[in-house]
Amino acid sequence: MFSVRFSIDVRLRGKVFVGVGVVRNVRNSEYPGGLLSVIDDTVREVRSRYSLDSLKDDPIIRYYRDFYWHELGIDPTKQRPAQEALLRRVLRGEDLPRINPMVDIGNAASIKYLVPIGLYDIDSFGGRDLVISYARDGEVFNPIGSPRKSLTSNQIILSTVDGLILHVYPYRDSETTKMRPETRNVLIVTAGVPGIDEDRLVNSAQFIINLAVKYLGGNAHVNPTVVRDERDINA
Repeated sequence: MFSVRFSIDVRLRGKVFVGVGVVRNVRNSEYPGGLLSVIDDTVREVRSRYSLDSLKDDPIIRYYRDFYWHELGIDPTKQRPAQEALLRRVLRGEDLPRINPMVDIGNAASIKYLVPIGLYDIDSFGGRDLVISYARDGEVFNPIGSPRKSLTSNQIILSTVDGLILHVYPYRDSETTKMRPETRNVLIVTAGVPGIDEDRLVNSAQFIINLAVKYLGGNAHVNPTVVRDERDINA
């Protein structure tokens, strides 16, 4: 049983919100052929829908770029929003990276729905309550594939209530809580910003759950939900 209180700091309510889902008992160590076909179909779908030239004018991409500029102080033409970077890779003719089945499902969802996707190994953070808040100056984060970083107070983080950082919002996940071949229980967080509709966050999380259940043997007992302030997540 997974039960966690998921909350958003009052200073960030209205600025960020998330779709949250849980899938349990996945087999994340091998790729069923059918899953690879679904991912390839998703790549073909987005290539038929978008182009590199027109991407900057897509309203969903614009909402995340505006959030980078105005809330994070990041130039989104120099550091692309995570989902835009993935989509640009695909539109240049490259494949999505092969990491492990759950990560690859998340990446497919990200380019299909144009939202950042975070996937976290529930057992790695012990199912502790979670909060989205501003970081403290000097707080240390251990990002996937990079040295530890010292954060500043204008950065937004998803962390356990006792300080384990899962994510720098909405673009960088933690080495500590990442998907591994042995991961069994997965927390899905789809990151929203002003202008994004709730259905997009819910549908992207549901897409991930559906594929994990169908191809990785997972099970899900609750539908994804949106958190704008605080909510109990039970699965």
